[in-house]
Amino acid sequence: MGVKLLKAAIIKSLPIMAGYIVLGMGFGILLKVNGYGVLWAFFMSVFIYAGSLQYVGVSLIADGASLISTVLTSLLVNARHLFYGISMIQKYKGAGLKKLYLMFALTDETYSLVCAGDCPENADPHTYYFLISLCNHIYWITGSVLGSLVGEVLPFSTEGIEFVMTALFVTVFVEQWMTVREHRPALIGVGATAVCLFLFGNEYFLIPAMVMITLLLTAFRGALEKGGTIDG
Repeated sequence: MGVKLLKAAIIKSLPIMAGYIVLGMGFGILLKVNGYGVLWAFFMSVFIYAGSLQYVGVSLIADGASLISTVLTSLLVNARHLFYGISMIQKYKGAGLKKLYLMFALTDETYSLVCAGDCPENADPHTYYFLISLCNHIYWITGSVLGSLVGEVLPFSTEGIEFVMTALFVTVFVEQWMTVREHRPALIGVGATAVCLFLFGNEYFLIPAMVMITLLLTAFRGALEKGGTIDG
């Protein structure tokens, strides 16, 4: 069952692999052109493992940002993961020591796969989620290292390279939209984000948007559960 479960996790995470290899390479290249080599790419991807924050982190390192500035920037960039974690409390309940890694590896894309809730029959869901998380992490590390190595031998213009994260988010959103019949959670997310973007501007909208989305999803949880869109 272990090999079959690993195979199922790999198959499920293949779309993420395609994105993470490219995104990781972009990060590795960006890091290299700023003077930081393959070991930086490897260890940042192993221990930080936060795509958008790692891209921002290159600028923080290169500009010699202060510790306070780095902490505040990290909090703002990754604030959404606080809400991801809250929504996973029940799903990860009883995971034992696996929960530590599951919490650490809960990226946007892994979150979308875990929320799909399509664990193979007779399989331990926590082991399945762990394998999906691990596969995605390996893809990201591999891409980062490859990007750093490629950046050593080939010249690249890194202008606009950060957009690859946005592109992957859009791809994941579209894939989720096409695979479920109930679109209210997605519409709530888009609507709340648009409202907060208008009210607070592009520098401060993220946290208010996540709070609004959480409150709205909580308020409509009963109706969404009946529609089969929330797996508690």
